[in-house]
Amino acid sequence: MGAWDIIKIILQILGGMGTFLIGMKLLSENMTKLAHGRLKKMLSRTANSRFAGVGIGAAVTVLGQSSAFTTVMVVGLVNAGIMTLFQATAIIMGANVGTTLNAWVIALGGSDITVVFFALAAIGVLMTMFSKKERIVTLGSVIAAFGIIFVGLKFMSGALSFEADSEAYAAVSDVLHIIKNPILLLILGLAVTALVQSSTAVNAIILTMVSTGLTIGDGGNAALYIIIGSNIGTCVTALISSLGASPNAKRAALIHFLFNLFGAIIFTVALILWPQFADTVLSGVIPSGSMVVGGVDMAPGMQIALFHTLFNTVNTLLFLPFVKGFVWIAEHLIHGKEETGRDLYSELDERLLRSPSVALGYMYEETGKVFSYAMAELDKAFDAFLKRDISVTEEIVRRNAELAAANRKGVSYLVKLTAQSASLEDERAISDLHYVLNDIMRVGELADNVTKYTRRTVEDALVFSDDFLAMLRAMYAKIQQLYAISLKIFTEKDTSALPELDALEDEVDEDRKRLVSTHIERLNEGKCDPSNSGVFINLVGNLERAADHITYIAHSVEDGGREAYLAKM
Repeated sequence: MGAWDIIKIILQILGGMGTFLIGMKLLSENMTKLAHGRLKKMLSRTANSRFAGVGIGAAVTVLGQSSAFTTVMVVGLVNAGIMTLFQATAIIMGANVGTTLNAWVIALGGSDITVVFFALAAIGVLMTMFSKKERIVTLGSVIAAFGIIFVGLKFMSGALSFEADSEAYAAVSDVLHIIKNPILLLILGLAVTALVQSSTAVNAIILTMVSTGLTIGDGGNAALYIIIGSNIGTCVTALISSLGASPNAKRAALIHFLFNLFGAIIFTVALILWPQFADTVLSGVIPSGSMVVGGVDMAPGMQIALFHTLFNTVNTLLFLPFVKGFVWIAEHLIHGKEETGRDLYSELDERLLRSPSVALGYMYEETGKVFSYAMAELDKAFDAFLKRDISVTEEIVRRNAELAAANRKGVSYLVKLTAQSASLEDERAISDLHYVLNDIMRVGELADNVTKYTRRTVEDALVFSDDFLAMLRAMYAKIQQLYAISLKIFTEKDTSALPELDALEDEVDEDRKRLVSTHIERLNEGKCDPSNSGVFINLVGNLERAADHITYIAHSVEDGGREAYLAKM
């Protein structure tokens, strides 16, 4: 067997693996789009139940087609302070169970049944080319991704399919027999997985090899040690993701590593003490020759898939009662307290961008906090006007600068979110959020205007009647009520209160008109100082405009968003 023949085999394996990984990426992206909103709902149901957490982790991993996807998302949610370490630990365990489905799918890769998936790939491509409906296009992409995955597996299988008495078979077998030590095999699985950052890809290579009749090491449990190592190697993605994150996010990544490490130690010791495990247990459950599809014996690959399932399921059942123990270990190994008083939008974690619907959901939550910050600024400015207090001016200026910085962060995050594979519905929501950020900025700017009117009132010694101040307080009380309703609508996406909101906003408009007309009447009667007019009319006008922007924010979540609301006015 010449050097060129070896190079061709290596290139074909690499090409097959590359095709496989592209298919997995497309599948993950489009499955998350197809499951629009479901991932966020699942991850939001992070109750303090171990079993619920495992179920959520498994389900999200099946939808996202990657345990690394789920774990990195969990690290992001912990970093944002949205999820506790206890909740994260259970979900991480569930993610390891969910990823076992991939091994069973890969086990089909070496059989002639893949021809069916090749046909499905063509059907999927046609669906994406000729359908105008977003959901059909996404579904077509999922089907095409499955086909691409099996094309990659078939490439690898073809590269390793030799006649048992051929020179190529002998050469490849000699290479595979070089490493026989269980620990070295485990390290090999760990290192290769860390390099390609995909345990699924490593599992695909191992399953393809055993399915074509090749023997790794001395046979027996040898291939299983590589599978165990790949489970540790997959932790590298989350560990890298946690760099620069909060202490709790680092702890979540560490828990993922410790969970797989402890499980690997237990299984490695068990396999060393029981060298006939693969030949007795796995072969006993799925005997060779018992699953022949299209002339191909599926049993060897299915045996590896079975072990992968056993490894992750047993470890989860074994360690699930000790979730608090994992949290305790992580907290004692990684010191440091969580930051308090973070800047606005500091919790917008780019790890969440892996799932646009999840990232968008938490963008809404964080924007709600910024909305509250702007309203608190307006409250402070209005209260200072009533008290004729100009000492808050610098604080209002500082808060406005923080709002401007938050606006830049929010816009930057939305731009990155737009670049992801978001659904049409998500894209509309992103567009509406751009308007919302601008509305929030306007509320802050109007608060700054109020402080200027306060300074003018103090410097010019302007005096307003008790009747005017009472009417002004009544008007502002409605604005505060308007804000409370608007915030609830915005954060909960519950539009049932919109009629109440609009009725209240109309009342604020009428209050402004009544205040201005009353002021003009008093001017004409000589009962009011004309020098008050500039402050008076501008103040009530600014407050009414603040009410408008508060109303726009609430209407951004209805069908058609802010633009539809403005079009109806």
